[in-house]
Amino acid sequence: MKQTYTNQQSAGPAAAAESPAAHTAGPTTGPITREELQLGARNHSMPLEALRRDVTPPGLHYVLTHFDIPDIDESSWHLRISGAVNMAIELTMAALRRDPVITVPVTLECAGNGRSLLDPRPVSQPWLLEGVGTAHWTGVPLAYLLGKAGVHPHAVEVVFTGVDEGVQGGVPHRYARSLPIHEALRPDVVLAYAMNGSELPPQHGFPLRLVVPGWYGMASVKWLQSIEVVTTPFKGFQQEVAYRYQESADDAGTPVSRIRVRSLMVPPGIPDFLTRNRMLKPGPVLLQGRAWSGGGAVTSVEVGIDGAWLPAQLDKPAGGYAWRKWTLPWVADPGGHVLSCRATDATGATQPLEQNWNYQGMGNNVVQRISVTVG
Repeated sequence: MKQTYTNQQSAGPAAAAESPAAHTAGPTTGPITREELQLGARNHSMPLEALRRDVTPPGLHYVLTHFDIPDIDESSWHLRISGAVNMAIELTMAALRRDPVITVPVTLECAGNGRSLLDPRPVSQPWLLEGVGTAHWTGVPLAYLLGKAGVHPHAVEVVFTGVDEGVQGGVPHRYARSLPIHEALRPDVVLAYAMNGSELPPQHGFPLRLVVPGWYGMASVKWLQSIEVVTTPFKGFQQEVAYRYQESADDAGTPVSRIRVRSLMVPPGIPDFLTRNRMLKPGPVLLQGRAWSGGGAVTSVEVGIDGAWLPAQLDKPAGGYAWRKWTLPWVADPGGHVLSCRATDATGATQPLEQNWNYQGMGNNVVQRISVTVG
């Protein structure tokens, strides 16, 4: 892919004026910036050792918040469903809890996961590989509430707006995203008020959030305030400017949607504190990890040992959009080794060996590589 970028190491007013997109500076080959460090401190990733768990505890699940975490009083909160519907609806949490309930196991991944591995590096939340997690989300099927409201036949999208607000790309706004009407009416899209059987934590969207199985996390709007059915495509910042695959700052790009196929490995052995380099003893080792895709079921995982690929054993997934465990026994010989893993899904999509470079750093599902020293 052609790469057009500005080699900047810091963001300033001039940079923001030149590129109104989701970032205030173009991709860089320089060191990590203070602004990225600040974002990395506010948000957090899932430690890769948590891949051993079928379900990610809320405190280990990745978190990405664009603005401040709202402080919401559930007793005064309500959700409004309006727009191209037969009847507008306002719901309290008490009313929502009386509606039909489903629980859906879903692997959510940030669209920017893998961004900081890109060269040059887009300047934003500096994810390595850990912007992911799997939880059981409990709540009301979105399709049920849209059915109660009565969606007009000429509706094209459903817009979800959160309470959280701020400025991005010079544009003040509340965080809002839309879904095509056919996606919004899927039976597994849920308005969730519980995570792993407990009340939503504040950072995960209390008191109510959207969860869209199979889509990158930007679609699962948190701290929901309103749902509007519309007859023309939504043009909000997070839809038209952010979360797009672009070749350059002035490329309109294409929208990010479903999660690209990915697998990750639990780093074997023990780490060095600072470098995280791995060390383990010679002998039998069970390599393990998880694989997932929003495009189709994961059908195979290969494990690379010093460039030689071996098929891994796959367990059954917990659900259609939950990650799938894989394992491979390995006899570790003394010396240095490079381990990797590569997943393929039912559509035939396979993880690339080289980076998926794009201007905003979206969907980089490049194969994970882990260097280990056996001795």
